[in-house]
Amino acid sequence: MQIIPTAIPDVVEILPKVFGDARGFFFESWNAQAFAHAGIPDAFVQDNHSRSIRNVVRGLHYQIRQAQGKLVRVLAGEVYDIAVDLRCNSPTFGRWVSLVLSAERKNMVWVPPGFAHGFCVVSEHAEVFYKATDYYAPEHERTLLWNDAQLAIPWPLQGAPIISPKDAAGTPFADAEFYP
Repeated sequence: MQIIPTAIPDVVEILPKVFGDARGFFFESWNAQAFAHAGIPDAFVQDNHSRSIRNVVRGLHYQIRQAQGKLVRVLAGEVYDIAVDLRCNSPTFGRWVSLVLSAERKNMVWVPPGFAHGFCVVSEHAEVFYKATDYYAPEHERTLLWNDAQLAIPWPLQGAPIISPKDAAGTPFADAEFYP
Protein backbone atom coordinates (compact mmCIF):
# COMPACT_ATOMS: atom_id res chain seq x y z
CA MET A 1 0.00 0.00 0.00
CA GLN A 2 1.24 3.46 -0.89
CA ILE A 3 0.25 6.56 1.14
CA ILE A 4 0.28 9.75 -0.91
CA PRO A 5 0.12 13.05 1.00
CA THR A 6 -2.20 15.79 -0.22
CA ALA A 7 -1.93 19.56 0.19
CA ILE A 8 -3.62 19.05 3.58
CA PRO A 9 -1.32 16.59 5.40
CA ASP A 10 -4.09 14.92 7.44
CA VAL A 11 -5.96 13.92 4.27
CA VAL A 12 -4.14 11.15 2.42
CA GLU A 13 -4.66 9.19 -0.75
CA ILE A 14 -4.16 5.45 -0.47
CA LEU A 15 -3.09 3.27 -3.39
CA PRO A 16 -3.42 -0.42 -2.55
CA LYS A 17 -1.20 -3.11 -4.04
CA VAL A 18 -3.36 -4.67 -6.74
CA PHE A 19 -2.62 -8.18 -7.98
CA GLY A 20 -4.13 -8.92 -11.37
CA ASP A 21 -4.08 -11.69 -13.91
CA ALA A 22 -6.32 -13.16 -16.60
CA ARG A 23 -8.95 -14.00 -13.96
CA GLY A 24 -9.30 -10.43 -12.70
CA PHE A 25 -7.73 -8.74 -9.68
CA PHE A 26 -7.33 -8.90 -5.91
CA PHE A 27 -6.38 -6.27 -3.35
CA GLU A 28 -6.78 -5.63 0.35
CA SER A 29 -9.18 -2.72 0.77
CA TRP A 30 -8.80 -2.80 4.55
CA ASN A 31 -6.11 -4.17 6.84
CA ALA A 32 -6.26 -2.72 10.37
CA GLN A 33 -2.56 -3.24 11.04
CA ALA A 34 -1.34 -1.71 7.77
CA PHE A 35 -3.71 1.25 7.98
CA ALA A 36 -2.84 1.89 11.65
CA HIS A 37 0.81 2.01 10.64
CA ALA A 38 -0.22 4.73 8.14
CA GLY A 39 -2.02 6.69 10.88
CA ILE A 40 -5.57 5.68 9.94
CA PRO A 41 -7.65 4.44 12.90
CA ASP A 42 -9.30 1.06 12.98
CA ALA A 43 -12.41 2.05 14.92
CA PHE A 44 -14.84 2.00 12.01
CA VAL A 45 -18.44 1.46 13.10
CA GLN A 46 -20.50 1.99 9.95
CA ASP A 47 -20.20 1.30 6.20
CA ASN A 48 -22.12 3.40 3.67
CA HIS A 49 -22.69 2.79 -0.04
CA SER A 50 -24.27 5.15 -2.58
CA ARG A 51 -24.95 5.04 -6.30
CA SER A 52 -25.33 8.26 -8.27
CA ILE A 53 -25.48 9.40 -11.88
CA ARG A 54 -23.28 11.93 -13.69
CA ASN A 55 -23.37 15.50 -12.28
CA VAL A 56 -24.76 14.46 -8.90
CA VAL A 57 -23.10 16.53 -6.19
CA ARG A 58 -23.34 15.10 -2.68
CA GLY A 59 -22.17 17.23 0.21
CA LEU A 60 -20.46 18.93 1.69
CA HIS A 61 -21.48 16.99 4.82
CA TYR A 62 -20.13 16.80 8.35
CA GLN A 63 -21.34 16.15 11.89
CA ILE A 64 -20.56 18.85 14.43
CA ARG A 65 -20.77 16.21 17.20
CA GLN A 66 -19.92 12.58 16.66
CA ALA A 67 -17.51 13.75 13.97
CA GLN A 68 -16.89 11.05 11.39
CA GLY A 69 -13.60 10.09 9.84
CA LYS A 70 -14.22 8.49 6.44
CA LEU A 71 -12.23 6.01 4.39
CA VAL A 72 -13.71 6.53 0.91
CA ARG A 73 -13.37 4.50 -2.27
CA VAL A 74 -15.24 4.11 -5.54
CA LEU A 75 -16.54 0.67 -6.54
CA ALA A 76 -17.79 1.69 -9.99
CA GLY A 77 -17.14 4.81 -12.04
CA GLU A 78 -15.29 7.96 -11.01
CA VAL A 79 -15.84 10.91 -8.68
CA TYR A 80 -14.22 14.23 -7.91
CA ASP A 81 -13.84 14.03 -4.13
CA ILE A 82 -13.53 17.03 -1.79
CA ALA A 83 -12.48 17.45 1.86
CA VAL A 84 -12.76 20.87 3.56
CA ASP A 85 -10.85 21.48 6.81
CA LEU A 86 -13.27 22.86 9.42
CA ARG A 87 -10.93 22.56 12.44
CA CYS A 88 -10.50 26.09 13.83
CA ASN A 89 -7.08 25.34 15.33
CA SER A 90 -5.69 23.74 12.19
CA PRO A 91 -3.08 25.50 10.04
CA THR A 92 -5.17 24.45 7.02
CA PHE A 93 -8.51 25.68 8.42
CA GLY A 94 -10.83 26.74 5.60
CA ARG A 95 -8.75 25.07 2.90
CA TRP A 96 -9.96 22.20 0.78
CA VAL A 97 -8.29 19.42 -1.12
CA SER A 98 -9.61 17.39 -4.05
CA LEU A 99 -8.73 14.20 -5.81
CA VAL A 100 -10.25 11.90 -8.34
CA LEU A 101 -11.28 8.51 -7.00
CA SER A 102 -11.98 5.78 -9.51
CA ALA A 103 -12.86 2.12 -9.63
CA GLU A 104 -10.16 1.68 -12.26
CA ARG A 105 -7.34 3.07 -10.06
CA LYS A 106 -8.82 1.52 -6.88
CA ASN A 107 -7.48 4.48 -4.92
CA MET A 108 -8.99 5.60 -1.61
CA VAL A 109 -8.91 8.73 0.50
CA TRP A 110 -8.77 9.10 4.28
CA VAL A 111 -10.85 12.10 5.41
CA PRO A 112 -10.30 12.56 9.16
CA PRO A 113 -12.88 13.84 11.64
CA GLY A 114 -13.17 17.63 11.49
CA PHE A 115 -13.64 17.85 7.73
CA ALA A 116 -16.68 18.40 5.52
CA HIS A 117 -16.80 15.85 2.72
CA GLY A 118 -18.49 15.66 -0.65
CA PHE A 119 -18.11 14.50 -4.21
CA CYS A 120 -19.30 15.02 -7.77
CA VAL A 121 -19.88 12.11 -10.14
CA VAL A 122 -17.85 12.58 -13.33
CA SER A 123 -18.61 9.23 -14.99
CA GLU A 124 -21.97 7.98 -16.29
CA HIS A 125 -22.62 6.65 -12.80
CA ALA A 126 -20.58 5.91 -9.69
CA GLU A 127 -20.86 3.77 -6.61
CA VAL A 128 -19.12 5.21 -3.57
CA PHE A 129 -18.37 3.14 -0.49
CA TYR A 130 -16.98 4.49 2.75
CA LYS A 131 -16.22 3.33 6.24
CA ALA A 132 -17.05 5.80 9.04
CA THR A 133 -15.51 6.14 12.50
CA ASP A 134 -18.77 7.19 14.16
CA TYR A 135 -22.46 6.59 13.60
CA TYR A 136 -24.67 8.80 11.48
CA ALA A 137 -26.40 11.30 13.78
CA PRO A 138 -28.90 13.43 11.84
CA GLU A 139 -29.32 15.83 14.75
CA HIS A 140 -25.61 16.72 14.48
CA GLU A 141 -25.34 16.69 10.69
CA ARG A 142 -24.47 19.93 8.96
CA THR A 143 -24.18 20.79 5.29
CA LEU A 144 -21.66 23.27 3.99
CA LEU A 145 -22.84 24.96 0.80
CA TRP A 146 -21.27 23.01 -2.06
CA ASN A 147 -20.80 26.06 -4.32
CA ASP A 148 -19.81 28.62 -1.68
CA ALA A 149 -17.97 31.51 -3.34
CA GLN A 150 -15.46 31.78 -0.49
CA LEU A 151 -14.38 28.15 -0.99
CA ALA A 152 -14.40 28.52 -4.82
CA ILE A 153 -14.30 24.77 -5.50
CA PRO A 154 -14.05 24.17 -9.28
CA TRP A 155 -16.55 21.33 -9.56
CA PRO A 156 -16.03 19.49 -12.90
CA LEU A 157 -19.67 19.49 -13.93
CA GLN A 158 -20.69 18.54 -17.47
CA GLY A 159 -24.05 20.25 -17.37
CA ALA A 160 -26.41 21.28 -14.59
CA PRO A 161 -25.64 19.86 -11.15
CA ILE A 162 -28.09 17.40 -9.61
CA ILE A 163 -28.40 18.31 -5.94
CA SER A 164 -30.70 17.31 -3.10
CA PRO A 165 -32.81 20.07 -1.51
CA LYS A 166 -30.78 19.66 1.70
CA ASP A 167 -27.47 20.18 -0.12
CA ALA A 168 -28.85 23.10 -2.16
CA ALA A 169 -29.76 24.82 1.12
CA GLY A 170 -26.31 24.29 2.67
CA THR A 171 -24.75 26.88 4.95
CA PRO A 172 -22.16 29.28 3.51
CA PHE A 173 -18.66 28.83 4.94
CA ALA A 174 -18.80 32.24 6.68
CA ASP A 175 -21.87 31.14 8.70
CA ALA A 176 -20.94 27.48 9.28
CA GLU A 177 -20.33 25.75 12.61
CA PHE A 178 -16.71 24.67 12.98
CA TYR A 179 -14.77 22.25 15.13
CA PRO A 180 -12.77 23.66 18.04
